[in-house]
Amino acid sequence: MRIYDITIPISESVPIYEGDPSVKIEVSQSMANGGDANVSRISFGLHTATHVDSPNHFIDGTRRVHELELDCLIGKCRVLEIEDSVMAIEPKHIGDIENIERILFKTRNSAFWNEPEKGFRTDFTYITPEAADVLAGRNLKLVGIDYLSVEKFGSADFRTHIVLLEKEIVILEGLDLREVPGGDYELICLPMKYIGGAGDGAPARTILQSE
Repeated sequence: MRIYDITIPISESVPIYEGDPSVKIEVSQSMANGGDANVSRISFGLHTATHVDSPNHFIDGTRRVHELELDCLIGKCRVLEIEDSVMAIEPKHIGDIENIERILFKTRNSAFWNEPEKGFRTDFTYITPEAADVLAGRNLKLVGIDYLSVEKFGSADFRTHIVLLEKEIVILEGLDLREVPGGDYELICLPMKYIGGAGDGAPARTILQSE
């Protein structure tokens, strides 16, 4: 069995989706300066690096992160490789996903993580609303992608998010799939559990286990 850590670390240099809060990590108390222990403080938006979107991200009054069921976040998963020439994932790219409950799209986006110093990229491959309609009709529990949004940058109606979240399909974004071949795995995705705010998203330590 092999374990793949597909989590992008939160850091002050990680690319941030345009308009989201930046990351700040600082030492609050240090033993070197006379403190009893080392204590750090971190501030960031909840859609930073590898994270989940809950339905309340785009549908007000719906399920929040702490209400997501663990059986949506843990279980059999398929990594579907999409050719580098594809800028928009359409229904024709999905293929046969019968009996699949969780799907992660590995695209040209994965290579972006090789150069995080270039900052946020707006030219990422995304899932079209038409493909989202197909996925929403397949009784999926989770859909993931290897960059910071499933939605086309600049979308005015956020239809891809809404189509999936209306069906309470968890959206998992910001995955590092560079080392992961296409195929079937066991997914373990554990978002931070908190109460407060809008409960719209949370960073998630995420791994895949090969069978």
